Amino acid sequence: MLYLAQVQKKGLLGKAGLQLLARQKSENAWALLPEEEVILSGEASSFSEGMFVLVELGANRQVLTVNDAKEWLLGLVQNFLVNGITPAFLQQETERAEQWRQSLTLQSQELDRRALELEARKEQIQEMEEKLKREKKALDALSSQHKSQSNPAN
Repeated sequence: MLYLAQVQKKGLLGKAGLQLLARQKSENAWALLPEEEVILSGEASSFSEGMFVLVELGANRQVLTVNDAKEWLLGLVQNFLVNGITPAFLQQETERAEQWRQSLTLQSQELDRRALELEARKEQIQEMEEKLKREKKALDALSSQHKSQSNPAN
């Protein structure tokens, strides 16, 4: 798992401390760590105190790699801050997306309601067609009966 950390003073046995600051949740999502955690690492001793590094930890919290985070941080600045993507902008976009989602939900519900109405009307029309067919048969039968009574010679 990948972490953003800050190198601390060298501690016991020449190992530097890595204060874990944030953890990568997915490719573009990170979470700040709620508690301060320091991991000792011989690999971190080659970095200056206070320097930000990207740390990959294994399953047992052992340090797999430590890399300078400068280019990664500059990439963040370039991609977000230079282009004006601020926390306020992201909040506005989140709110807009939520409003859009709610609007789509309402539209979907309205379409579902209309589809149910159309289905009910279709059933009513089919029932009316069946009723008309029965009435036509009854009228045809009455008409035939009336003709046979009117023309007893046939």
